[in-house]
Amino acid sequence: MILIVVKMTVRPERAGDWLALVDDFTRATREEPGNLFFEWSTSVDNPHQFVLVEGFASREAGDAHVNSAHFQAAMDTMADAIATTPQIISTEAPGSGWSAMAELTPRHA
Repeated sequence: MILIVVKMTVRPERAGDWLALVDDFTRATREEPGNLFFEWSTSVDNPHQFVLVEGFASREAGDAHVNSAHFQAAMDTMADAIATTPQIISTEAPGSGWSAMAELTPRHA
């Protein structure tokens, strides 16, 4: 699995509409055959920073994503809204998606 985490700091005036801005990109990516997950979160430390966690089934699926028309369109759209160059971690990880965490389980009364 290809695991990608991207931190995107957006201009303050664009933070409120960021998720709407990337909605088409998010939907199109989630429909890609090799996409395992594509999830946005907001940083608890910086309300103008969004964190994207992505998983792709293979290197080929990740390459297809980056070469897609919706990826290229999104890069153009997002360039006008970001405040800084995004930070990224991209690596191969074992497995094929999320697993249950063995160290923590819910307690029930």
